Amino acid sequence: MIGLGTYAFFWQHSDRVPAPLSLVDALEATREMGVELFQICDYAPLESMTARDLADAAAAARDLGVAIELGTKGIEPDRLSRFLELADVFDARLVRSMVNGPTTRPTLAEAESALRAAIPDYEAAGVTLALETYEQLPTADLIGLIERVDSDRLRICLDPANVVARLESPRACVEATAPWVKNVHVKDFAFARQAGWVGFTYGGARMGEGLHDYAHLLETVGPRARGVNEIVEHWLSWQGDAETTVRTEREWTRNTVDYLRSTS
Repeated sequence: MIGLGTYAFFWQHSDRVPAPLSLVDALEATREMGVELFQICDYAPLESMTARDLADAAAAARDLGVAIELGTKGIEPDRLSRFLELADVFDARLVRSMVNGPTTRPTLAEAESALRAAIPDYEAAGVTLALETYEQLPTADLIGLIERVDSDRLRICLDPANVVARLESPRACVEATAPWVKNVHVKDFAFARQAGWVGFTYGGARMGEGLHDYAHLLETVGPRARGVNEIVEHWLSWQGDAETTVRTEREWTRNTVDYLRSTS
């Protein structure tokens, strides 16, 4: 299933625009695009919302017919337990996270211990914990954790754009992780020369115009046949002013959704 994530609304949620979108606003915008899945990922207000606010947001999602996935960073026991509680509120079947948290960098042994402690509760709840590929952890080490814990409820959120910063090949990342992928973050990426040819910047690109070989990902992972959701997000830099940035963000979202639909 195609979904939108909070990173597709990064600037629209931010305080750099005159009227930032609320979570419910983003859910409504998602449904208006004919999309029926939303991943609330790294959305800071979620953790400070009251029980009533959470219930209202979950009710709004149900009323709109938008299924919810959740996302956080870190695998500390309290964090994973809290997000399992939130998954129950939203009836979410997947929680995406990363091994390192905002203030934690566990060793591989510590990470394995934390995951072994948390996974039985996820198994009992029928919720999958999907750990994202990214530059702070070699892809081989992430796969090793998944293999050693050995649970159907511990899988990978594949984002090949992230691993470039570790000088890993996105294509190799896709091929290595394919058997364990349960979620995909969809965004294109590209390098651009700095002025004066004094280096490069690495950032986002309009889907289909960058370096992401998404056809290879579709062939290798087979997300549609396996029930792996594809979550739209962007690396869009500030475009000089709020109006242009929001307009471009919305255009990129629509373009990515259209791109994914054209490949189905």
